[in-house]
Amino acid sequence: MATGVLLVGCSASVKVEKSEPKLSADKLATTVSEKLAAQTGQPKPKITCPEDLAGKVGTTTRCTLTASDGSTLGVTVTVSSVKGDQINFDIKADAKASPAAN
Repeated sequence: MATGVLLVGCSASVKVEKSEPKLSADKLATTVSEKLAAQTGQPKPKITCPEDLAGKVGTTTRCTLTASDGSTLGVTVTVSSVKGDQINFDIKADAKASPAAN
């Protein structure tokens, strides 16, 4: 999967509307997909995230990128800062993809 070689890492910032900041798993997946597409110049990849991202510095979650050939790549999202209702996070894709299941 050539896509995995091109992905390194990037940062994102999302405004949330709650007293205790939290980003839904769906919104997180959308944001990660958009940021990775912008960084690589490729179409938005399919990203799934298993849980909401709590707005607490150091919180991490693992999302999965599924390529068009069915191979997958892990993506780590780490909260870098929280300012009011704004969650800033770093996105880092794994160095190696897992092949598609047969």
